[in-house]
Parts: sequence; C-alpha cells; structure tokens
Amino acid sequence: MSYFDDCQTSLFEGTIHAGREDAFKAYVADTLLPMWLNFPGIREVRVLYAVKRDEGAPAYPMVLWTMYDSEEALSEALASPVRYESREATKGLLEMFDGHIHHHVFDLTLEG
Repeated sequence: MSYFDDCQTSLFEGTIHAGREDAFKAYVADTLLPMWLNFPGIREVRVLYAVKRDEGAPAYPMVLWTMYDSEEALSEALASPVRYESREATKGLLEMFDGHIHHHVFDLTLEG
C-alpha cells in the first residue's frame, strides 16, 4: 500500500425510517454495493452501519468508505457513468431515509 491513498466517505446523517432498517441494508447490499464495486479505479469499499454513539452526537446510521490509489483515480470514478447510475439508484434508498448525505475526501497517510 502506498502512503498516499485517497479515501472518500459518504456520511448519511439522519435516520432510517422506523421498521425499514432491514430493507435499507438489503437495498444497499443488492442494488448499490454492486455498482460501487464497479467504479473505475476503486480499490476498496466498506459499508459501516452505526451500532451506538455518544449521547448528543449526530446520527450517522451509515457511512460509505471507498479507497482509491490516487486523487486522479477518485476523479475518474466520480466522472464515470456508473457513478451517475448509482446516484440515480440512491434515490430508492432515500425513500427509506430522512436526512442528507455529505462527502469528505481524506488522504490515508498512516496505517497501523
């Protein structure tokens, strides 16, 4: 692994509709994850589901974490047709979710 890997996180801030948690996770696994795995240049995809949080902390029921070899690889993935297909498919997920999604890009410089 190089010392300059780019990671993008998609933070789902809000709440999954009550009683729709299993459907939400199934939609991610069956519909979205296969698309995310087909992004060009993608090296790793992790989907994290919240288990607990500090009292008063904002709710992030899901975080999508993706890793690319470089900023250029990330840019290529974000410009790809499959990325736009996944954005369209994400609308189905948002029917089970109240909140918003925001993205952050990190540079993974240390790993233990």
